Amino acid sequence: MRNILTLNKIAAVGTKKFDSSKYTVGDSVENPDAIMVRSAKLHDMEFGSDLLAIARAGAGVNNIPVDRCAEQGIVVFNTPGANSNAVKELAICALLLSSRKITEAAAWAASLKGTPDAPKTVEGGKAKFAGPEIMGKTLGIIGLGAIGGKIANAAVSLGMNVIGYDPFLSVNGALNLDPAVKVVSDVNELYKNSDYISIHVPYTPDTKNTIDAEQIALMKDGVRLINLARGELINSEAVVKAIADGKVAKYVTDFADDVVLGVENVIVLPHLGASTPESEDNCAVMAANELIDYIENGNIKNSVNFPNAMMNATGTKVCILHKNVPSIIAQITSAVGDAGLNIENMVNASKKDYAYTMLDVAGDVTDSVTDKINAVDGVIKVRVIK
Repeated sequence: MRNILTLNKIAAVGTKKFDSSKYTVGDSVENPDAIMVRSAKLHDMEFGSDLLAIARAGAGVNNIPVDRCAEQGIVVFNTPGANSNAVKELAICALLLSSRKITEAAAWAASLKGTPDAPKTVEGGKAKFAGPEIMGKTLGIIGLGAIGGKIANAAVSLGMNVIGYDPFLSVNGALNLDPAVKVVSDVNELYKNSDYISIHVPYTPDTKNTIDAEQIALMKDGVRLINLARGELINSEAVVKAIADGKVAKYVTDFADDVVLGVENVIVLPHLGASTPESEDNCAVMAANELIDYIENGNIKNSVNFPNAMMNATGTKVCILHKNVPSIIAQITSAVGDAGLNIENMVNASKKDYAYTMLDVAGDVTDSVTDKINAVDGVIKVRVIK
């Protein structure tokens, strides 16, 4: 039996993917082989030697010590695209919220309860909540992945001009974009020409404060900013100052901090991006499938710290997580060959400092063989799947 520890409430449609004859799933299992998590912070958590993988039911993994996991041979998965439609819909809502003063108008209308002749008062006061339409305006999108691409296409269908920037745009991502989306190679072109800017990139030390005072200075007066990705991507202090100076007309963020809360022309949402039943189900199912495929077959898809690698084996599959260093493959294959075993097939892939090698071996892979592979300098973890 394999143990799957859940650290948050994971949608049942996902946890039911685990065959109950093979897996024990719950929030109190001990010595887990894998962890499923949403927002729980794992940075201070000690991981046992049995832990093979962690699956984040969502896209961001800043609550997981990804580098430490790589060093310990723990594969960290996320679920890119599973919540993309939910975030896309909220982004379209944010465009309208940033334009039409909807939240302010609704709050004012609610304040009229109990007053005489409220309908007449409403008609007389509605002019102060007027705002521009989005049709014909230019939306700049930073990051054209699963979420950004969908927002771009939706904005085009709403009659907006769309400028996109993504230095890591994949071939599939480019093919899925509406031809009307203008992809630029210089993000400054996006800053200078957009009426609205929405950011959709992962948070890393390199992307912290992607939008700061310097970038805001390049933007149009009256620009409207949207951040549904991660709070740290946009400098809150810089935005609040720009609002006070009249440079930024509105800021919609899904991330609360004390700098932006209660500030006029800032709309703070309580991290609603993926908060739909459909999104939670999609993320849970994808996370479960990733863990099952890795545990049972050794296949890696959608890992953030190890490369994607998949292989169908006819014999015994030997899976090796290791450092991405010269000559290590030769040493691994020699350990197998010296035991008189034949390698029928091999897959090797690397991702920055780490790599993954899968061997399809004909014959019995004994403990002495795995011990020799483990003894190779740079090898982190070896698994044999029969």
